[in-house]
Amino acid sequence: MQQCCVNIANRWLYLAGALVIAGLFGAALYLQHMLHQDPCPLCMVQRFIFIAMLVPFAIAALHNPKRTGARVYAALITLFALCGAGVAGRHIWIQHLPKDEAPACGPGLNYMLENFPMSEVLQELMHGSGECAAKGWTFLTLGIPEWSLIWYVLLGAWAVMIALRKPA
Repeated sequence: MQQCCVNIANRWLYLAGALVIAGLFGAALYLQHMLHQDPCPLCMVQRFIFIAMLVPFAIAALHNPKRTGARVYAALITLFALCGAGVAGRHIWIQHLPKDEAPACGPGLNYMLENFPMSEVLQELMHGSGECAAKGWTFLTLGIPEWSLIWYVLLGAWAVMIALRKPA
């Protein structure tokens, strides 16, 4: 893989990561607004994590860091990717529970943000709800959380690859 990217500056590789995440976010908005696939609480957390990954990719593209900076960006992006993989894994697990074991539907995210302390909101979000158990849109038999998990792994690996390669 490094042979094909030998002469490409890290700045362009970071930009590619940022553009992939922007594309994923655009696809999520398309699914929500055009196909009426309203996001569940765990989907919203995953969106937030993708945005959190987008920020260091975009800053690194502007900054064009040397080796130490690239490692810092890779560590940050990988940390977010691991968090996202954990949330996506939890979401996948909830979706594969038998219907009688799926969590009950709880209050909406907006209601929780307005009326609950943040610690309780985060706990409820990670617990998931009945709406998180619903399987919506699929592509190649994989649902949104499965695709999110794949992209978290790929983007985390991409950031590590950038940090380990010799700068052009």
